[in-house]
Amino acid sequence: MPPPFLEQEQTSKRKQDHIELAFLSQTTERDERFYYEPFLAGHPERNVIPEKHLAGKTLRLPIWIGSMTGGTEKAGLINRNLAQACKEFGMGFGLGSCRIILKNDDFFEDFNVRPIIGDEQVFFANLGIAQIEEIIESGRFELIRDLITRLDADGLIIHINPLQEWLQPEGDKIKHNPIETISRVLDAIDIKIIVKEVGQGFGPKSFMELMRLPIEAIEFGAHGGTNFATLELHRQKDTIREQMLPLTHIGHSAEEMVSFANNALAVLGAEAHCKNIIASGGVRNFLDGYYLIKKSNLNTVYAQASAFLKHATGDYEQLRQYCISQEKGLMTSYQYLSIK
Repeated sequence: MPPPFLEQEQTSKRKQDHIELAFLSQTTERDERFYYEPFLAGHPERNVIPEKHLAGKTLRLPIWIGSMTGGTEKAGLINRNLAQACKEFGMGFGLGSCRIILKNDDFFEDFNVRPIIGDEQVFFANLGIAQIEEIIESGRFELIRDLITRLDADGLIIHINPLQEWLQPEGDKIKHNPIETISRVLDAIDIKIIVKEVGQGFGPKSFMELMRLPIEAIEFGAHGGTNFATLELHRQKDTIREQMLPLTHIGHSAEEMVSFANNALAVLGAEAHCKNIIASGGVRNFLDGYYLIKKSNLNTVYAQASAFLKHATGDYEQLRQYCISQEKGLMTSYQYLSIK
């Protein structure tokens, strides 16, 4: 304990702070999604956050760091920082598109983070549906097997991005029904697969069909987060951008998609083979993530991409402090909040 004179000095300083900051601390906005119950528990311990299980491994924090980047100047630093955070805080990690190292190892070290993240954390590689179509057409399924083996990944994310490719100046053409393409991969290779969208999300019919497949998880990529169709449209000429802009407003929010998932589970019953959800898209903070987890009837974690990217481009300590704040926020949420 501090000596009495020091404790008195600290108290006096704190009270002075209260006076000076009182007028800056008026709150007008209120988050109406939650009941706040402060009288039923003391301050939380770390174990108040339930562990989640995905791909046969344990997440100590129910956070998935969403797929971002690779093969650029800063990608190696970003991925190494993110992998280190996943190891320290027990989160899952999905790489950005690994297309650039599918047949060439020039940028391999940007993606080679298993030595950093360790064997206990969930770690997935990533390819787009257009690249999967090319692999199927060529009959070279070994490219997928080799990618997973070289990265020592737990499985493969397949991102479904028709609007992005459609609006991308040099975009690939998606030729086939993605559900059929994913099914062909499942038949040909014994690997764990996560399927995700990239900024629009998807509707209830797509959800119903995906949950029938024996895939590891479904990631939303909902409308409200980083929208790759919008990103590609910004790379177009002004006239094209103006004409195609309405397409970027199409999609579904993460909250809406939780309802789709709950309904699909209720309708499908035993026919629902996939019961793991990664809720992503417009998840601004731990309160959004906690809300989606609690609203879901499936095994659910939440994902963020741009928020982690913002803190992962420099010194690791900056990212570490962000992760500490997220963990503390989740501890507070689990201890005191229930959803309405």
